[in-house]
Amino acid sequence: MTSDPADPFRLKRLAEALIDAARKAGADQADALAVDGRAIGIDVRAGGLEQAERSEGIEIGLRVLTGGRQAAVSSSDHGDAAIAQMAARAVAMAREAPVDDHLGLADPSQLATRRDAAYLDIAEDAPEPDPAHLQDMALRAEAAALSVRGIAQVEAANASYSHRRMWLAASNGFSGGYARTGHALSVVAITGEGLGMERDYAGESRVYAADLPSPEEIGALAAERTLARAGARKPPTGAFPILYDRRVSASLIGHLLSAVNGSAIARGASWLRRDLGEGVLPPGMDLTEDPLRPRYPSSRPFDAEGLATRSRLIVANGVLQGWTLDLATGRKLGMDSTASAARGLASAPQPSHSNVVLTSGRFSQPDLIAQMGRGLVVTSMLGASVNGTTGDYSRGAAGFWVENGQIAYPVNECTIAGNLREMLMTLIAADDALPWRGTEVPSLLVEGMTVAGA
Repeated sequence: MTSDPADPFRLKRLAEALIDAARKAGADQADALAVDGRAIGIDVRAGGLEQAERSEGIEIGLRVLTGGRQAAVSSSDHGDAAIAQMAARAVAMAREAPVDDHLGLADPSQLATRRDAAYLDIAEDAPEPDPAHLQDMALRAEAAALSVRGIAQVEAANASYSHRRMWLAASNGFSGGYARTGHALSVVAITGEGLGMERDYAGESRVYAADLPSPEEIGALAAERTLARAGARKPPTGAFPILYDRRVSASLIGHLLSAVNGSAIARGASWLRRDLGEGVLPPGMDLTEDPLRPRYPSSRPFDAEGLATRSRLIVANGVLQGWTLDLATGRKLGMDSTASAARGLASAPQPSHSNVVLTSGRFSQPDLIAQMGRGLVVTSMLGASVNGTTGDYSRGAAGFWVENGQIAYPVNECTIAGNLREMLMTLIAADDALPWRGTEVPSLLVEGMTVAGA
């Protein structure tokens, strides 16, 4: 099948052609994705162009189900012969896969009726930005960081743009698709030299270019954060309260989201597997998912199985309300899908989250720092050792040491540890959550964790 890049319906035809080929090859059921993506990335350094990248192309993916078995394949070749070969290969692979009686497409009555995303406003209807414009944005951000006294160099300044269109079709009659755009700008600044070198960054991404902060704001923020890191040293060792800055607090909630994922629950590999209907966060705290937020980067009108997405409470007033499910995990657990399926071109659907919001608190971050007295503010983390079955938690961290309710000095090279169940039940939220994030979480104070430093 030939594909004209100017043809707006080419993805629909490709996806539906894959379904036809799968049926001819002997599949009982099938679903297919066709994706058209293009991206531009510009890196600058020392006032000049460091690297420019551009990628574009169409890729297709097919999942077939036959006799309770499934297989998925993908290709960048979307000619007629390639599609027929893909379908035959997928069916042959599926026949060798293990049987899972919970597999299967949605009943047609379950499918979303709205099959586009125009009402979500997640694709900017504007010409692709010129590479020279992106380079100018990156250079302005770099210059803003370098203009701040004490910044030795900018390690990287990047501006990028992406446009992605997808179409999902299935043998149960579903056929729908939508586009998504993204604009991003980031800066990594450095202060000091040798063993005294410290770095930090600032970066933002949006659906619409107009919603991005200016390059000067991003560059200045990267510089401010970097200079605050100068002279970092190890903190004391002991049990202390820890404040997760809003830059990293979403990772803490991310562990809770992993624990309520239906895949982990179905395997019995979650530390929350017995806690449905139990308290998992402090009273008064909600955790909401809303995939229908206009102009948000991870909004979507339907999931990867064609079910209509909707807002739902994962945690209400501290109490766990339900698991995050796709069709297969829902069937395994005797529950309905939460329309949370996500998939890649060559992978089966898996439960996933989009646009999660944690209840904000009444206190500012300085209020919580004053309240903690002595402890650690974490602004960056690296590495992770998290036991998904027990909730035991350990991560490398850097940030600022607090004495007498005030930031005393920057710290690095330390480890923080605790148990997620106990940590989450002590949370106190600040009022500083930032918008436009896929997981919108304020700074979070956690009592009684272990800090391993000097």
